[in-house]
Amino acid sequence: MAEAHQAVAFQFTITPEGIDLQLSRQALGQIYRSGLRCWKKRLSRMKNRVLKGVYPASPSSWLFVVIVILATMYTQSDPSMGLITKIQEHLPLSAQGQTMVSALLFSTLLWLSLILALRFCLKVLLSYHRWMFEQHGRISTITKVWVSLVRLLSSRTPLLYSYQTSLPHLPVPAIRDTLERFLESVRPLQSPADFERVSRLAADFERTLGNRLQRYLKLKALWATNYVSDWWEEYVYLRGRSPIMVNSNYYGMDFLYVTPTSNQAARAGNTITALLLYRRKVNREELKPSRIPGTVIPLCAAQCERMFNTTRAPGEETDVLQHWQDSEFVAVYHRGRYYRLWVYRAGRLLSPREIQYQIQKILDDPSPPQAGEEKLGALTAGNRTPWARVRKQYFSSGVNKRSLDCIEKAAFFVSLDEQEEGMKGDDPEGNLDCYAKALLHGKCYDRWFDKSFSVVVFKNGKTGLNAEHSWADAPTVAHLWEFTLATDAFQLGYDIDGNCRGEVEHSLPPPQRLTWDIPPEAQVSESLAVAQALADDVDCHVFPFMEFGKGRMKKLKISPDAFIQLSLQLAYYRDRGGFCLTYEASMTRLFREGRTETVRSCSSESCAFVLALEDRVATLIQPIAVCLFRKAAEKHQNLYRLAMTGSGIDRHLFCLYVVSKYLGVDSPFLKEVLSEPWRLSTSQTPVQQMELFDLVNHPEFISLGGGFGPVADDGYGVSYIIVGENMVNFHVSCKHSCKETVSERASSTRKQANYFSVKKRVLYCTMNTQRTLT
Repeated sequence: MAEAHQAVAFQFTITPEGIDLQLSRQALGQIYRSGLRCWKKRLSRMKNRVLKGVYPASPSSWLFVVIVILATMYTQSDPSMGLITKIQEHLPLSAQGQTMVSALLFSTLLWLSLILALRFCLKVLLSYHRWMFEQHGRISTITKVWVSLVRLLSSRTPLLYSYQTSLPHLPVPAIRDTLERFLESVRPLQSPADFERVSRLAADFERTLGNRLQRYLKLKALWATNYVSDWWEEYVYLRGRSPIMVNSNYYGMDFLYVTPTSNQAARAGNTITALLLYRRKVNREELKPSRIPGTVIPLCAAQCERMFNTTRAPGEETDVLQHWQDSEFVAVYHRGRYYRLWVYRAGRLLSPREIQYQIQKILDDPSPPQAGEEKLGALTAGNRTPWARVRKQYFSSGVNKRSLDCIEKAAFFVSLDEQEEGMKGDDPEGNLDCYAKALLHGKCYDRWFDKSFSVVVFKNGKTGLNAEHSWADAPTVAHLWEFTLATDAFQLGYDIDGNCRGEVEHSLPPPQRLTWDIPPEAQVSESLAVAQALADDVDCHVFPFMEFGKGRMKKLKISPDAFIQLSLQLAYYRDRGGFCLTYEASMTRLFREGRTETVRSCSSESCAFVLALEDRVATLIQPIAVCLFRKAAEKHQNLYRLAMTGSGIDRHLFCLYVVSKYLGVDSPFLKEVLSEPWRLSTSQTPVQQMELFDLVNHPEFISLGGGFGPVADDGYGVSYIIVGENMVNFHVSCKHSCKETVSERASSTRKQANYFSVKKRVLYCTMNTQRTLT
C-alpha cells in the first residue's frame, strides 16, 4: 500500500473545524515532472513539424528573404511588380506600417512559393531512376548532374521524415508491360500447351477487362498517396483469418558467438533501455533517414510511425491496427504471469540498472498464475475470428479489459523465458534450430503475437524478437534491432559482474501484476491446439556459411544477391528435380509509403544456367557455363531494379484483382495468377548500420539475422543475411507434413540430420556456383 499512497497527490478529511487538506510534495513533484515531459514532447513535435514542413529550406531562410525584399525596396525598386502596393491598399495602417506589413506578407508568400518550388524540384529529381540501370563505373553525364542537384537540395541536415513530402508517388505500370513481364516469368515453368493457354488468357484480359480496371487504378493513384500499400496491408495481412504465428510473423536473432551477459535481468534491462532510446530518436525524428547504400537517395520512413505503442486488434472479418501516441510502460510475461512495468518515473526514463532491478523482482516473484492466465497468449496465436469473438465477449469490460489494455497499449511486449537458447552445448547446430523455433513460435502462449514486436530474453541472457508483419516489413525492424544490439553491447555495457551500469532508486514501485477473470468458455485451449499443431509442423534450420562471402562475389563482379539467388535455384532443382515460382522480396520505399514488390527470381536465364550446370557435357565447357551464369545474374539484377522502381508484376496484378472484386466482375486470368503457390519464398535481411559494428576489431559480434515460416505448405522459406565480407547466414524453414520437402525424407535418428540435405544442397550449390566462375 505504500506505493499507492505515494501516488496520491493530496488527501483531505472533514473535521468540525473545517476541511483538513494534506498535500504530498513528493507526489506533486512527480506529477509536475511528468507533465513537464509531456509538454516538452509536444513542443518538440511542433518544432519538428515546422522544420520538416519547410524542408529543403530552413526557417531562417524566411529572414533572409525578408531582408532581401526590404533592401530592394530601400533602393526604390519594387520586387513584387506591384503586388506590395495592392496589399498596402487593403491595410488600415499608417503609411510606414503599410509598407512594413505588406513587405512582410509578400516576403512570406515568396518564401512559401520558393519552398514549394524546391520541394517540387526535389520530387522531380527523386523520380529519376535511370541511374539504377547504368553499368557500374559507367555513369552518364545526366546522372552525374542529377547526383549533384540532389546533393545540393539535400545539403541541409534532414529529420527522419523530412523527405516524405518530396518522395514521388508509386507509378502505375502500363498493363501491356506488366502482362509481357508476367508471361516472360512463367515461360520456363510451364509446358508449351499451358503457356499458350495462359497467353490467350492474358491477351483476352488485356483486350476486354484489363483496360477498364486500369482506369480505376490510375484514378486511385491520382487520389491516394500510394495505390498499393493500403490494400496490401488490409487484404494480405489484416483480412487473413489464419494464425499470424508462423504464417505472418517473423523473428530476429541475437549475436551468433557473443552473449554480452548471462544475467537475464541485466540483459533485459539494457535491451529495454536501448529500445526506448530508439523510440526517443523516432519521436524526436533524430534518426537519419534511411538511404540506398552508397547513395544520397532517401527511402520512405513512414513505417517507423507505428513501430512502438501499436497492436493488431482482432476482428471477425478484418483486424485493425491500433496505435497510441505514447506509452510509459512495457508489458512483461514470465512463468504464466503478466505484469505492467513502468519505465518512466516523474518524466525520467529509468536507468538500465533500475530496469534490471524491476525485472529481477518479476523473476523472483513466487506467485502462481491466475486461473486461465498462463496460456492466455495462445488466443493471439490461433485463428483470428475465434479470438475476435472471445475478445468481444470476455475482454470488452471490467478487469479483463483493463489488463488487456495494459498489454495492447504498452510500448512493446517482453517475454522472460525459462529455457536457455543459442549456439551452445554438444550440438550447436541443432540448438540453433531450437533457438529459431523458440523465437518463431515459442510455446505458442508465451508471446503476444498481436504486438508490433515482442522481445524475448532467455535464461542464459540470449535475446531475440518476434515481429508482427502488417505494420512494417523486415528492413524497418532490422534497423531497430541493429541499433538495439549495438547500443546494448557497445554503448550501455555491463560491469565486471555482468550487471547493468547505473544507480538504483530503491523507492521505485514494484511492477504491477495484471489481474484477470477468465472463464473456461474463453476458448484458450482451442486456440492453443490450433497453434500447437502449426508449431509442431514447422521445421527450421539455421546455419552460417563461411567458405566465402560478399568479398569474393564482388571480386568476380557479380551481385551478391544474384549469386545467392542463383545458388538457391540450383539447390531447389537438385532437391525437387524441377523449377518453381520463386518469390524474393524487394522494397519500393523509393516511393512514398512504399512497401514491397516481388522479384520473380526463377527466370529463363537462371533455368538455362542450372540446366547447363547439371549437364556434365556442358559443364566441361566452362566458358559456356560462366556466360550463362553472368546472363542469369544480370537478368536477376534487372528484375530487381524494375521491382524497386515501380515496374514489378505482382503488386500491379494484385491491385487489378482488388478493383475487379469491387466492381463485382470475374477474371479467369487474374484468378489463376493470384492462386499460384510460391514454393520457394526468399528474402535478404539487409545490414543497414555497419558503422555501429566494428567487425575488424570485434569479429565475434556477428548478427545471425532472422527468418520466417514457409509460405506454401509444400515449399521452403529461405532468409539470408550477408555479414561482412566472408559470411552468409541462412535460415531455412519447411513443414514436416509435406512428404516432398527434405526434412520429411531425411533420417530422423538425430535432430541435426533432420535438415541436412537442405543445408548441404545450399552449401554445395553455392560453392559450385563460385567454382564455375573461378
